[in-house]
Amino acid sequence: MDKLEYSALGQSIYHCALPNGLSIYVDVRPEYAKQFAFFATRYGGMDLRFGGEDGEWLSTPAGVAHFLEHKTFDTEDGNALQRMAANGVDPNAFTSASMTGYYFDGVRGFEENLRMLLSFVSVPWFTPESIDKEQGIIAQEIRMCEDDPNDEVYYGLLEAMYVSHPVRNRVAGTVESISRITADTLYQCHRAFYRPGNMVLCVAGNIDPQQVADIAGEMLPQAPAPAVAVDHGHSEPLQSGRPHARKTMAVSMPLFALGFKGTPAAGPAGLRQRLVAELMCDVLFSPSAPLYSQLYEQGLINGSFGSFYSSGPGCAFVVAEGESRDPERVRGEVLKEASRLGREGIDPALWDRLKRAAYGTMVRHLNSMEDTCIELAEAHFNGEDYLSFPQVFQSIERADGEALLREWCTEERAVLSVITPEE
Repeated sequence: MDKLEYSALGQSIYHCALPNGLSIYVDVRPEYAKQFAFFATRYGGMDLRFGGEDGEWLSTPAGVAHFLEHKTFDTEDGNALQRMAANGVDPNAFTSASMTGYYFDGVRGFEENLRMLLSFVSVPWFTPESIDKEQGIIAQEIRMCEDDPNDEVYYGLLEAMYVSHPVRNRVAGTVESISRITADTLYQCHRAFYRPGNMVLCVAGNIDPQQVADIAGEMLPQAPAPAVAVDHGHSEPLQSGRPHARKTMAVSMPLFALGFKGTPAAGPAGLRQRLVAELMCDVLFSPSAPLYSQLYEQGLINGSFGSFYSSGPGCAFVVAEGESRDPERVRGEVLKEASRLGREGIDPALWDRLKRAAYGTMVRHLNSMEDTCIELAEAHFNGEDYLSFPQVFQSIERADGEALLREWCTEERAVLSVITPEE
């Protein structure tokens, strides 16, 4: 395995790519008693249309990636989640818009549990009876999410922001869409996306990197499989699809999500854009920002207010969310402040302080094996080198944040999603 040195962080990562295409990253931590393993595929809720084995395009119902995550734990020998838990580790999984990941952490039985993880994820086993049962379980989960105002305000935002990009679809799908999922659907999607060349294994702890590579080479298919083309729809316009989304639910105060549609960036440019966009969020929305104090003093926001940046293939956006008695006024004040900052510039002292704080937060996250492994996986899928962020931070200037404010935080790119209280 190759040893990648990151002198700015005083850290090294072992990396190799197996002949079957699987990339492996190992973060050796001799001082840790616990081990963490993360096995992920570049397949998520937005991947609904892809090229089939016969050359034809296949369209699948919304929610297949999430459904497949649930069913992947089923094996002919029983439920792998229960077996791994009985073997002394804490296993779990998640599905996002662009990735599905399976993981475990524990202090013993690492080799046996890694073999089990690689086996059940790579060898599918579905029956019509188990799928019928799972449809009922996931339908209940979907209904619970539909009753959650936080979920509804977020997806209302995405549905208004994007005209056709599949990020606007709910990762879990709908009750109707999952009713159309069959065993054949799951097998087709597993063959297409659960190929070693479309996956990554990230491991951290007091472990031997070569042992990880040897186990993966033994447990997974030896030969590479052809890559699959994925269709995320037509190119999106720069402006948002529509400016507002509204819904009435049982909330005590209006809940809002204010989003700005960004311009997607890939590869090394994607990591740089993420850092600039997150700094832009801090400049506008963090408790250190003048706007935050102004909105708080006027009673327009409370302690629930926060912001984040998100991106995926073909999409990028920033969101500020919280509770407010007047979300429309919050929207107006944010646009006014973004215009002022883009025109007059960001206070240099504020920028430097926020930049140092953001850098320190990223360094502290490296103490978490889970955060590090997931970040390495996401960066791999995005064609980025996550641990190069110190050098990227050094290259970011105040003018970069001001340029992004001028480009993204405009009326044309803005969407306000609001959940209002029932009468």
